[in-house]
Amino acid sequence: MSTEQAEPPFAIVMNAGSGASDKDSTRAQIAAVLDDAGRTHRFFLVDDPSRMDAVAREAVAWVRDNDGAVVAAGGDGTINCVASAAWEADVPMGVLPQGTFNFFGRTHNIPADARAATQALLAAHTHDAQIGLVNDRVFLVNASLGLYPEVLQDRELWKQRFGRHRIVALWSGLVTMLKRRRSLHVDISDGERSRTLKTPTLVVGNNALQLELIGIPEASQVHRNEGTLAGIMLRPIGRRTMLGLILRGALGKLGDAENVVTFAFRNITVTPKRSNKPIKVAIDGEIVWLAPPLTFRCAPRPLRLLAESTRLPGEDPG
Repeated sequence: MSTEQAEPPFAIVMNAGSGASDKDSTRAQIAAVLDDAGRTHRFFLVDDPSRMDAVAREAVAWVRDNDGAVVAAGGDGTINCVASAAWEADVPMGVLPQGTFNFFGRTHNIPADARAATQALLAAHTHDAQIGLVNDRVFLVNASLGLYPEVLQDRELWKQRFGRHRIVALWSGLVTMLKRRRSLHVDISDGERSRTLKTPTLVVGNNALQLELIGIPEASQVHRNEGTLAGIMLRPIGRRTMLGLILRGALGKLGDAENVVTFAFRNITVTPKRSNKPIKVAIDGEIVWLAPPLTFRCAPRPLRLLAESTRLPGEDPG
């Protein structure tokens, strides 16, 4: 009697709006590779972003019924949404990155090309991937408040006008960051100590590659996948200093700047001093409003990620 088990079928959640590739062509490439390999699969297409959560849950339910794996085909926002559903249900997840920067895919050596990524998926094994939580909302790359969510919101408007390209995203970010913004006035506590601070922005990073690229020393601790996140704060600064920080970030030296505070942590709570209203938070490039206080921490268990290999510190598959 044969003891071989059938390869798990794939439920592919595909964001039709992610990236610059034609959605029909991309879907055809993915399907062709899977058909050639004889792998059972089903597409769950998302044409309306407001239905992303619902479609991801439908795909995960199908995976549980068929003992399969859910696959996210899209940008960081799509991957986040599918990861949230996969983590909650504790099912394996693969990624076919189709977005602008693809930090999560690059971190796990997953190609940006649809055909190559699908071939890699067929050869993948399950790895533990650390995920972050902010008030129990999953983030894979980063979560932030203050200036950075404004950068992302303006970037989306620029993309709608000029296209989804990295140069558009970078230029729109430069314009937004040079505008005058009010600083956040917050208490930050790790459970033992509390500090009151003013800062234009707070970014919490869970992606070692992104942190390495801008020169944050805590990237090495995040890379270990042992429950550590990295915090980045700016001291109140003017436009000229902000421009200097942008240049430092582009050169991979942001962590060396005297107006930048970075720190590693496992759990912090951020409480606004002046308001109890919901706070605008960017989670993996998507804007949400969360009720304060905001608690940032690593999830108690990892995401079961399908990948061929893990990236070494300093590597960037691009």
